[in-house]
Amino acid sequence: MSYPIIDLRSDTFTLPSLEMRQAMAYAPVGDDVFGEDPTVNELEKYCAELFGTEAALYCTSGTQSNQIAINVHTHPGDEVICADLAHIYIYEGGGIALNSGCSVRLLSGDLGRFTAQDVLNNINNKNDIHLPLTRLVCIEDTVNKGGGAIWDFEEIKKIRKVCDENNLILHCDGARLFNALIETGISPAEYASQFDSISICLSKGLGAPVGSILVGSKAFIAKSKRRRKSMGGGMRQAGIIAAGALFALKNNVTRMAIDHQNAKEISAILKQHPLIQSIFPTTTNIVIAQTKKQDGALEMVEWLKERGIMCFPFGPDKIRFVFHLDINDEKMNQLKSVLLP
Repeated sequence: MSYPIIDLRSDTFTLPSLEMRQAMAYAPVGDDVFGEDPTVNELEKYCAELFGTEAALYCTSGTQSNQIAINVHTHPGDEVICADLAHIYIYEGGGIALNSGCSVRLLSGDLGRFTAQDVLNNINNKNDIHLPLTRLVCIEDTVNKGGGAIWDFEEIKKIRKVCDENNLILHCDGARLFNALIETGISPAEYASQFDSISICLSKGLGAPVGSILVGSKAFIAKSKRRRKSMGGGMRQAGIIAAGALFALKNNVTRMAIDHQNAKEISAILKQHPLIQSIFPTTTNIVIAQTKKQDGALEMVEWLKERGIMCFPFGPDKIRFVFHLDINDEKMNQLKSVLLP
């Protein structure tokens, strides 16, 4: 029996809709390195206004926007505080060390979330010449390795206060930030008011084919644009892809609530599955299931693949399912029919 492919490996597997393709095909373009691509300029202006920041910069990926931010905010030899589950530490090719020459202070916490007290406890003594200078605090919202966990905004405010009192910079890896904002109802501008910079991925749940946006002050973005160039990120007629990002921001944000509901439905079904031991708390579009066998992830991934379900092994005993705009009712029904015990 053949099954339709239902790809839940990541929300990066979305395909542009016909309407998005049309917006991209007819987008006015120019040379963005000269600042003359009108669609890129429109995208950056739209994002800056949406998040209430002075400026924004279109980058090729979330990794690039994060690494640019870290590089601009720090000096070689500084220390960056982040969670031990952070994408910037685990999944960005050692970029903190490679690009910025910084060391990392890893904090353990609740599904990749730490507290203001944790930050305070891990600031190095600036007068001790043996220690790197603590310079930057990074959070990830939502937390990929934490199963799409959302940060408590009140705790973020407390972390901001600690940063202000200790002359630290606060950056947010907002790869799936809109998933958090849709679930909490916090506005982009209110959220951004607590950070010195935020990167927002446009090619995950939002469904754009390429890109990430970095927002912050005019001075920060000016430095970031120079750093983007040195990293090979200067694009020419980038309006073709920026148009897809604009379309996504204007049309695909509120519908993310559907992805969250789909994830919660499948999470409830997986809890009853005979091969599954437990499920991470499911609050957004990511479901992480732990298998009963300590090395059961690959076996179950293959079993699902044979039935047309693509998912991602997230360790020897964990599997990740990520829901997105290409998972329609028909695919949900097929998925349920396979997973129901």
